Amino acid sequence: MSDLTLIRTDSDHADFRALVALLDKDLAVRDGDDHAFYAQFNQVDAIKEVVVAYQQNHPVSCGAIKPFSATEAEVKRMFVHPDHRKQGIAAKVLNELEHWAAELGFSACVLETGKKQPEAIALYQKEGYRITPNYGQYIGVDNSVCMIKPLNKS
Repeated sequence: MSDLTLIRTDSDHADFRALVALLDKDLAVRDGDDHAFYAQFNQVDAIKEVVVAYQQNHPVSCGAIKPFSATEAEVKRMFVHPDHRKQGIAAKVLNELEHWAAELGFSACVLETGKKQPEAIALYQKEGYRITPNYGQYIGVDNSVCMIKPLNKS
């Protein structure tokens, strides 16, 4: 993985929005008829904490966090361009989001992913997330997998 640069920005960033458009196309295929349900919870307007990864000055990955509770940040919109997968980029973006969440005073990160995204589940488990009961709008949703990870305060 050569020349990877991570930047912190917000949801107005053009490269973030372009990557999210690719993510949404991918999820529409994976989620099929369930896509509209999930899409309503994945709006990016007004997300203040976004990370975009660049490889040789090209945007290749993104992720975001937003407050979920007083103590937890929710990881949202994780995506790596298909041409750049299996290089450890997602883990670097995720780690940057976790550091940022800790800096903001959160003690844990939570997230929701889908059973149709086994590579995402594997990444999160490798990075220390554990499956937790579905929360919020995902309670009772069979395709949803919710996870949590305590953060180390630095």
